[in-house]
Amino acid sequence: MRKLIADEWMTLDGVVQAPGYDGEDSDGGFRHGGWHMPHMDDMTTNWVTRTTVETGAFLFGRRTYEIFASFWPTAPDELATLAEVLNNRPKYVVSTTLTEPLAWHNSTVLDGDVAKAVESLKQEDGGDLHVVGSSRLTQTLIENDLVDELRLFIEPVLVGGGKRIFPDDGAQRRLRLSGSQVTTTGVIIATYTRAES
Repeated sequence: MRKLIADEWMTLDGVVQAPGYDGEDSDGGFRHGGWHMPHMDDMTTNWVTRTTVETGAFLFGRRTYEIFASFWPTAPDELATLAEVLNNRPKYVVSTTLTEPLAWHNSTVLDGDVAKAVESLKQEDGGDLHVVGSSRLTQTLIENDLVDELRLFIEPVLVGGGKRIFPDDGAQRRLRLSGSQVTTTGVIIATYTRAES
């Protein structure tokens, strides 16, 4: 059985919306797109590269999938290591609107019951599954206790509101900090696993 790992850029006030660039996702009037980019450093870049190369397959929500599919197939040469992995490893996208065949190489639509489909993927052989971004999907996966490891890049910025990944359902979910480091720009890279009951 392979693990499901969620990788999330997150503000100190818990927002995961539009970390990459201005206009990435303005739902709800969000106007702070690109809040993550000023905090990139060599440590962050190396960490992302290493963990991406270790990924067996990717799991995306529709919006994140479309953003990645429009960028990575023609990514610049300096991103060749990441592009090779993202373009060639299996990619699964949860969507009720996309249909196959998908243009991005090695991509498959997961439809029907999301929790059951992801549980089936976890039972397959192969390297670990990584969810990148995909706030709504990640929240669903957490609600259904499908996330085995949560990797948070906690950024030293407050944005005052936006999309979050943690369910607001009143359930208690215990986690264990299994690793952490602080980058030169003050980002806390924290890895959590589910605590044993």
